[in-house]
Amino acid sequence: MNPFVDAARNAAEAMREVFPATPLLRNDHLSAKYGAEIWLKREDLSPVRSYKLRGAFNAMRKVLAERKVSAFVCASAGNHAQGMAFMCRHFQVPGVVFMPVTTPQQKIDKTRIFGGAFIEIRLTGDYFDDTLAEAQRHCAEVGGHFLAPFDDVDVIEGQASVAAEIEEQMPEPADMIVLPVGGGGLSAGIRSYFGDAMDLRLVEPEGGMSLAAALQAGEPVTLAHVDNFVDGAAVARIGAAPFARLKGMAPEHVLGVPEDRICITMLEMLNVEGIVLEPAGALSVNALEDLKDQIAGKRVICVTSGGNFDFERLPEVKERAQRYAGVKKYFILRMPQRPGALRDFLEMLGPEDDISRFEYLKKSARNFGSVLIGIETRRAENLDALTARMEAAGFTYRDITEDPVLAEFLI
Repeated sequence: MNPFVDAARNAAEAMREVFPATPLLRNDHLSAKYGAEIWLKREDLSPVRSYKLRGAFNAMRKVLAERKVSAFVCASAGNHAQGMAFMCRHFQVPGVVFMPVTTPQQKIDKTRIFGGAFIEIRLTGDYFDDTLAEAQRHCAEVGGHFLAPFDDVDVIEGQASVAAEIEEQMPEPADMIVLPVGGGGLSAGIRSYFGDAMDLRLVEPEGGMSLAAALQAGEPVTLAHVDNFVDGAAVARIGAAPFARLKGMAPEHVLGVPEDRICITMLEMLNVEGIVLEPAGALSVNALEDLKDQIAGKRVICVTSGGNFDFERLPEVKERAQRYAGVKKYFILRMPQRPGALRDFLEMLGPEDDISRFEYLKKSARNFGSVLIGIETRRAENLDALTARMEAAGFTYRDITEDPVLAEFLI
């Protein structure tokens, strides 16, 4: 027998005293869309709406079995903090969670609710590196145990309980499992559990492909820049312990998906299925678009890793989805300063076109003014037709939808 598999199964069994196994459900919508049998392992339905409490449970129970701990300490503004807080209340041990000062109040409140009287939350640092340094300093000062989010063998073993549950729940073996990668704890656990017996696809956000970079370099490397939109998986450096278990992955089995396309999946799952997924939780489902030729007629499991989504972000998600789909664009239009000029432009709009933004910026010349205009439509080809009409009529414009500098300052 494989000792790691036995340990993961034991961890899964022990967890049943705390929370039930998350469901593995066939999704008819995705199955019909991709001509495959698509199942979702719903980690977004755990008590803290992510898989992170698994690793926290396993690591904490092992430490507590060996010695008394003055406090568990972590640095996190997200799912790891909530998982540790939940388990501190379960084990009735003190915990200190360090969060950046900029952490949204919703995340602070949820962590406090999960931990109750056993959790102290300290807000420190504008950036996570400062928060992490202060957490580690405090942990050393009080002789606590620092609970790493992914770079810990016991955490990896706990996350592997997802694989143990899949094995028990699946009526027939799957052909492929698709799962997200951030720091690597979940993917390392599932790969270690199944080994080469399971075809895995690991998915990273394009703006934070630390595993792909490590596979190319042969060792973990720190990315120079990370897009933090997919905050549950946007990690600048894959963990050393996870990479030791992932370094044999074929590079072509590690996929990068665009952040804006993930937003389309989030909206689709919300509107069609009523499933709330955070950006990292939607990674595996979004990757099906790139895998559709490989999965036709097969049985595929997607791990939806989390559903901690702040609905205040919904307008941003919708905006990103519309831009990626090509149904919303922003232009700077050079508008003649004469009666009827605006009417001439409005008459160019098609029946499915709508103005979502209109703002005079400045007069660039005596007889012309610059206008910021946003157009929404139902089909991307409508905007191609509109720009063709604008050019034929002699209107000068600039499409700034994908211009990062202008879009940041003007949109």
